[in-house]
Amino acid sequence: MRRIGACLLTAGLLALAGCTSGAEPEPEPVNPLAGARFFAATPNVATRQADEYAAAGRAEDADAIRHIGEQPTAVWFTGASTDTVTRAATLVADARTAGRLPVITVYNVPGRDCGSFSAGGAAGREEYLTWVRALAAALAGEPVLIVLEPDAVAQAVDGCAGPPAERYALLAAAVDAFAANERARVYLDAGNASWIADRDRLASALRAAGIARAAGFALNVSNFETTEASVTYGTRLSEALGGAHFVIDTSRNGNGPNAASGVARWCNPPGRAIGADPTTDTGVPRLDALLWVKRPGESDGECDRGDPPAGAWFPEYALALSGRPVSPE
Repeated sequence: MRRIGACLLTAGLLALAGCTSGAEPEPEPVNPLAGARFFAATPNVATRQADEYAAAGRAEDADAIRHIGEQPTAVWFTGASTDTVTRAATLVADARTAGRLPVITVYNVPGRDCGSFSAGGAAGREEYLTWVRALAAALAGEPVLIVLEPDAVAQAVDGCAGPPAERYALLAAAVDAFAANERARVYLDAGNASWIADRDRLASALRAAGIARAAGFALNVSNFETTEASVTYGTRLSEALGGAHFVIDTSRNGNGPNAASGVARWCNPPGRAIGADPTTDTGVPRLDALLWVKRPGESDGECDRGDPPAGAWFPEYALALSGRPVSPE
């Protein structure tokens, strides 16, 4: 994935290599997250499940689920809790004590998920902005990585989120609120590698949503596209945005996506696996980090077959993602 060190000698290949005859190759972009260690908020639902399995004599299951619980995973703020400010303040204080960087996901935009399994969000513009500003104030002055509003831009491009301009303006206001903290790095969600094929159109939408004032964009949140596909897609989208940086959710992409279409492709699909552990050592220009944004084992929704509601802990699916057979209780 490294830039070609020496310029190639024909006009066509010069263009492909990003070189001009006699010119020095451009330096690789610096990763602003290099060396950062992400914060794992423990205990959590997975570590508690691991303790239960251990107590029941299910040692291998306990080890598999404990690995999930011990990975630094984003903490989601969805507006469902009345103690958003307290939760945020506690999280950053705990991360500060541990000397680690907390990762949070902001997921409360009005019309969230276009009425699908994760439907909800703030009731309107003013409620959302009031909530965002309160959360931003609780994070003020603290180092934090923020994944902003999974699917919100791609759904607007897809046409299911109401007037796109209104959503983009709302997202841009949220970017500004969080980015006012100079120690925050805000990555505006951009969907996944198999969603919006027209990257120029997506880039235009991301610009309208304030990406110029963000740290970059996020890909594959709660999805299953491979890291390779996400890197290719992200690099091309980065080029369309003038070199924007990006992060990838690898929490459940170890086997890539399900071959099915529709809900079966993304809603608790069978045969999937956890992916690479979180890291900032990516070796890819402009790819700042591999993250676990969605905790493996938290349901995508009822999936038209009676699975747990979106966000609920689903231990059988966590075991399946870990490559463990699901044992009867």
